[in-house]
Amino acid sequence: MIKLLIADPHPIVRKGLEHLFSASSDVKIVGTVDNGEAVLEFLKKEPVDVILAEIDLPKLNGLTVLRHLKTEYPDIKTLMLSAQPENVYGFNSIKAGAAGYISKTENVIILSEAVTKVYHGGIHLSNALTQELAFGNRVNKNGTFFKKLSTRETEVLKLLAIGKKNKEVSQELDINEKTVSTYKARLMKKLKVDNMVDLVNQAKLLEL
Repeated sequence: MIKLLIADPHPIVRKGLEHLFSASSDVKIVGTVDNGEAVLEFLKKEPVDVILAEIDLPKLNGLTVLRHLKTEYPDIKTLMLSAQPENVYGFNSIKAGAAGYISKTENVIILSEAVTKVYHGGIHLSNALTQELAFGNRVNKNGTFFKKLSTRETEVLKLLAIGKKNKEVSQELDINEKTVSTYKARLMKKLKVDNMVDLVNQAKLLEL
């Protein structure tokens, strides 16, 4: 029996996933949480085999949670389930330690199969992203930009894009403010902008 933890900020999504897996004889939902910090707190109390997590989690975003899991719980498999563009965040999720990435637009049957696949040691990605990773081919300029970014740079960019200040970014990622400023400078250089307004606008454009 696969012990599954669901992490998503939206109650209706959590309830829908609970309903989906309630009919499964192979998967047991051991808990649901609505933020990144709650994922790590839950793991201190209950054994989990697979985590199904949204990237856009409050308190700690999905990529930051992956960083903690990779260090503290390396045996747990994490499958990212998100509405964010796969060509941007799928690539960085895998770099951060996820065992797979699945879009919220996918068929529910594929979701169930993906949970089983990552539990048994496989990696779940769409055919398009699998080809891009295999051949180093980015199909559009947005993907090319994001391929240049490290996982940490992507985390910082995402937080800045939603209006977080340097201090808030440093607290969420557990780094000092000077380091955040360094990442901002790198991001501006890589994304070819010279001010924060353009950096945030570029981040939003890249997600379209």
